[in-house]
Amino acid sequence: MGTTADKLAELHKKMAEAAEPAGDKGIAKRRLKGIPSARERIHSLLDPGTFVEIGAMVRQPYVTDALYGDGVVTGRGLIEGRPVVVISHDQTVFGGSVGEMFGRKVAAAMETAIDNGCPLVAINDSGGARVQDAVTSLAWYAGMSRRQIRLSGLVPQVSLMLGKCAAGAVYGPINTDVLIATERAYMFVTGPDVIREVTGEEVSIDELGGAYNQARYGNIHHVAATEDEAFAWAREYLGFFPSSCWESPPVVNPGLEPEITASDLELDRIIPDQDRAGYDMHDILVRIFDDGTFHEFGEPVANNLITGFSRVDGRTVGVLANQPLVSAGALDAKASDKAAHFIRLCDAFNIPLVFVVDTPGVLPGVDEEKIGVIKRGGRFFYAVAEASVPIVTVIVRKAYGGGYAVMGCKQLGADVNLAWPTARIAVMGGESAVGLIGRQALAAASDEDRPRVREELITFYNDTVATPWVAAERGYIDAVIQPSDTRLEIRKALRLLRDKTTSDTPRRHRVIPL
Repeated sequence: MGTTADKLAELHKKMAEAAEPAGDKGIAKRRLKGIPSARERIHSLLDPGTFVEIGAMVRQPYVTDALYGDGVVTGRGLIEGRPVVVISHDQTVFGGSVGEMFGRKVAAAMETAIDNGCPLVAINDSGGARVQDAVTSLAWYAGMSRRQIRLSGLVPQVSLMLGKCAAGAVYGPINTDVLIATERAYMFVTGPDVIREVTGEEVSIDELGGAYNQARYGNIHHVAATEDEAFAWAREYLGFFPSSCWESPPVVNPGLEPEITASDLELDRIIPDQDRAGYDMHDILVRIFDDGTFHEFGEPVANNLITGFSRVDGRTVGVLANQPLVSAGALDAKASDKAAHFIRLCDAFNIPLVFVVDTPGVLPGVDEEKIGVIKRGGRFFYAVAEASVPIVTVIVRKAYGGGYAVMGCKQLGADVNLAWPTARIAVMGGESAVGLIGRQALAAASDEDRPRVREELITFYNDTVATPWVAAERGYIDAVIQPSDTRLEIRKALRLLRDKTTSDTPRRHRVIPL
């Protein structure tokens, strides 16, 4: 039977094996790659000393060379004092690939997140399905995917890509709310060698699946230089979210700066007098939210549209703002995808939206039509119209055409619409409008007078048509405000809307243009 001391010794032996299942070979493999262990990664993410591992002793039964953990570490812990469930792939055990016990462990972790209403964070470094497990691996991938859909919109889901992830190891992360990668990470459905064998195409691993390229394709929301920076970004991101859709995000330092500040007053001089002059929208955003807080989301792609999180009166808001320094802030297909995902993410977790508008409309072009700007722009419209959270819109300069409509106009569902006196609201800009409605006057002018007549027509259009006053007179704008009042006006509006509720016609689900 053995003594108690013998049993404790056996426990310690097994715990040591479970802590380093691949032994010295695994340690050497990590050292060669220059990466930390799966558990070290978890400890870097969580509050110190809070990780509780679940399933360390799990391994494939009836297999002589089975290793503890089966390629994944799972458990729970705290981030900023709030519970999370975490999984971390172990590259030293079967390359972090998915086998039966791996699948069972991750499925159990997902169920824990569902049952307890807390975020799920996945640290990914996996080669995908375990080939030698055949259909068993595929079955557990499907099982994990089904649970992932149950989690979607219920609790925040965060994926960190820290190695080379392929096949099934990328389909899971792409269906989470946010995908963070390091510069050294790669993701692809099939690697360069398989592509070469199947299609004969030659492609480098960086071109195919490098983090920055995948970010430009729209698959990654943030690229961090190091793993520690990726973990810090994820922790800050989760700080803007509730633990589940049934709760509210943490309130941080409400009531700050209840009066106009020197920073607010700078807004009265921030818009250039020339319509075509650029400025950095970030300079506005840091002045209209609490303490200059702004956590940008999706910055690697579609920089003509800025999305991110901030706080108003201590409470989280999701922000969408045009960036005049990139394509003059015009909206395109990639910006539409970025916006639609962001809006639906905020709406799922009851995070109010603030639109800050300066756009000449939708970017024209043959290439945009070829890549589906109509359908992808339609998703943007759909997401705004479907959103049930409070929406506040501030038009700071241009709001033309479809850009006016989709960037939180009142008719699409916004609750409070404000404009600065510098706002220009119209079907199109003066230059384009005069080319259409001033065609006869321009044709009648002499060659010498035509430039002067054109400028006079543009000035007349801007002064009488493309103004905030026309929209305000018709009730499309609730108020024209002094720019320096913006921060406090947004605060007042969201206080008014704090208890907003909506009702909808029962249905199975809507049909979004995909």
